[in-house]
Amino acid sequence: MSSNKPLAALLMLGALGLQGCASERSESALDQASATFQSVKDDSNVLRSAPRDVIRAGESLGRAERLATYMGTGADVRHYAYLSQRYSEIAREHTNLVLNQERQAKLELERQRLQLALREAKLTSVQQQGKWLEEQIVSLATMQSDRGLVMTLGDVLFDTGQAELKNSASRTVLKLVQFLQLNPKRVVRIEGYTDSTGAAEENLKLSKDRAQSVADMLVDLGVDEKRIQVEGYGDQYPVEANASERGRAQNRRVEIVFSDAKGRLGAAR
Repeated sequence: MSSNKPLAALLMLGALGLQGCASERSESALDQASATFQSVKDDSNVLRSAPRDVIRAGESLGRAERLATYMGTGADVRHYAYLSQRYSEIAREHTNLVLNQERQAKLELERQRLQLALREAKLTSVQQQGKWLEEQIVSLATMQSDRGLVMTLGDVLFDTGQAELKNSASRTVLKLVQFLQLNPKRVVRIEGYTDSTGAAEENLKLSKDRAQSVADMLVDLGVDEKRIQVEGYGDQYPVEANASERGRAQNRRVEIVFSDAKGRLGAAR
């Protein structure tokens, strides 16, 4: 009889150890579910896009907390903590989907607005419009070089480190599109440049991507892609020293190089 006492004691200690591990797992699951729920509850976009999932996450979390406080088992606590966690994650995933759809809809509305502006931008005659637009393009150009007439789109048309055009670029791009529509033989080369900040390989990619963004908008608005060349030169060919912020800002640019009236484009760099 006495020989069974040590064995019983060991079994009891083992059971207590297992119970402690289960309790720790339940507490960890509850903490994780609570933190995830708090992050979605405090996000106005999630509350707007997936309110039902947020409510379900809160209800499941509340049940898990009550079970942990009173008579619930560890398995029950972990079950409802898991449900809360998943509802919170679903709410976040649904919100990301809605926000992406809203962004796509906004871009489509902007494209439609630009196309409408193109149709409405008519002067009394094609000849007057062509002359006016040519004057506008010349006034925007920074120089006449051996490459041809060059127009510079400054760094303000892009967010730092980004290749997507800002809405503020629309007016300049519209003039460029109209000019090319009225001069169907002209072609352009779009050249991207950066300052010397960052790695050369990254600068080269960013410069090409920015030039491509301008080209894509021209194509979206009806310019034949065969009339457009795209080049990226990275931090090569600075127009100012990169030692100052002003100089770096001058070097972050996209240049539009125009052919002559017969479509002859100057040599690339």
